[in-house]
Amino acid sequence: MNAKRIVIAGVVIWIVDLVVVFLTCGWLFKWVYQLPPNIWLDPAAMMSTCNLIGANVIGIIRAILFALVFAIIYKGIPGKGVNKGMIYGILVWIVGALTGMASMPFYMTIATTVVVYWTIQALVLSVINGAIVGALYKEKKKRRR
Repeated sequence: MNAKRIVIAGVVIWIVDLVVVFLTCGWLFKWVYQLPPNIWLDPAAMMSTCNLIGANVIGIIRAILFALVFAIIYKGIPGKGVNKGMIYGILVWIVGALTGMASMPFYMTIATTVVVYWTIQALVLSVINGAIVGALYKEKKKRRR
């Protein structure tokens, strides 16, 4: 397992996620969070230092774990390079985001549009993250003696 590549891929994924989420949730699709029922914290509370630090710590841990799991199951994922990573991203999305989001309306009072938006955003980010880890992660070559 190539630990250096796992960390590098994780950090790149984290940075890309920050940019994409800022551009989509904070600007382009900000209107989604205005739909009733409006259950969100007020913007000042969401942007508090404690919340920002906590969200970023969790975000970088999640990104590194995404890369780590890719490395662990690397040989079992079909394809090569970026394609291998994109397949992995889709599989993670199916098992994680899709199933989690599908159950969300049953236990939360949340606009259906938000659930659809989060599901699509999770798919796009999973594929992008998979492409990143597929491009950056390479198994160490074994030396022959």
